[in-house]
Amino acid sequence: MAGGKRKSSTLPSRIQKTLSSIWQDKHMVLFKAEYTFLVTAVLWFLEIGINIWVIQRVAYTEIDWKAYMDEVEGVINGTYDYTQLKGDTGPLVYPAGFVYVFTGLYYLTDHGQNIRLGQYVFAVFYLITLLLVFRIYHRTKKVPPYVFFFICCASYRIHSIFVLRLFNDPVAMMLLFGAINLFLDGHWTLGCALYSLAVSVKMNVLLFAPGLLFLLLCEFGLWKTLPKLTLCAVIQLVLGLPFLFVNPVGYVSRAFDLGRQFIFKWTVNWRFLPEDVFLSRYFHLALLLAHITMLLLFALKRWKRSGISIWSILTDPSERKETVHKLNIIQTVLVLYTSNFIGMCFSRSLHYQFYVWYFHTLPYLLWSGGAVLIYKDSLMVLGTCERGLGQLM
Repeated sequence: MAGGKRKSSTLPSRIQKTLSSIWQDKHMVLFKAEYTFLVTAVLWFLEIGINIWVIQRVAYTEIDWKAYMDEVEGVINGTYDYTQLKGDTGPLVYPAGFVYVFTGLYYLTDHGQNIRLGQYVFAVFYLITLLLVFRIYHRTKKVPPYVFFFICCASYRIHSIFVLRLFNDPVAMMLLFGAINLFLDGHWTLGCALYSLAVSVKMNVLLFAPGLLFLLLCEFGLWKTLPKLTLCAVIQLVLGLPFLFVNPVGYVSRAFDLGRQFIFKWTVNWRFLPEDVFLSRYFHLALLLAHITMLLLFALKRWKRSGISIWSILTDPSERKETVHKLNIIQTVLVLYTSNFIGMCFSRSLHYQFYVWYFHTLPYLLWSGGAVLIYKDSLMVLGTCERGLGQLM
């Protein structure tokens, strides 16, 4: 009884102490990482109003939503041959997870006709994504809180991609950030399952795969990593079964077409090149080789601790002769984010909506640059990305 009184009496005192500390540090709340939770909580609730305002006041832009609905409508009508599924922008080129997610949205939005409801669903996706992103920053305490204003409230482009254009990219990234949170909590198997679901919505999530493989090997060694990779593969297999039974080659070639030719007029990153160079297979091969080379350099020089051989991470942790320290959460996030960003740098084509693939990771990467990048330079990079994409959209 007395113990209960002590506990109840200490709670108000703790709250009072916390509020007093915040008041004393009020001029530093936006600059100290320890106040990340407070600042992000305020911004998250502000985002509810901002999203409602954007949906109500800014015109919706039709780009891919109707095509998505046409593609899943084909499946609903009984077509399971992937080569026969298409929308008004071309054939269906996303894995089966996309079909299931947008089939749900198809029914929820009255066969895709109630676009306003679809916008509010994507606003929920946006808020969930932001919550997951903020949790990563809160766990790592790597970035000063004032930066979060620039990655949510001030980014018109991200709001547009989510609630004004209804692309599938935000759905994939929402699942991906959920998986990263699970990795940080030590739930590697569940995280791998959610990661595979993200890949099933859009293949861009595979850009995180090299970093994830490195982390799994560091954590578990080769043999204990294999079951987790198998789980990822089994999830893809199960999701694709209805289509694999009908036309397995057609499904794999369409849903996982790594050699797909992109259209020059839609590219953002290589628009300065002549079209014949952009379409050249030699150019694509050069990008692939550069991508692999850069990943190897980062794995050997940046991700791996000095003095540790790359072969040691392949062995079971209990049998390692060298002391391989497990990566902390700051290093874990950095490996995943750099893996993705390297892939972005050497992608054969980037489109406007692909901005969401890396936007929320930029502050972390910039503030991981040490003394080389001062805060003002980092903010300039963020502003340039937002402004530059705005000129293209």
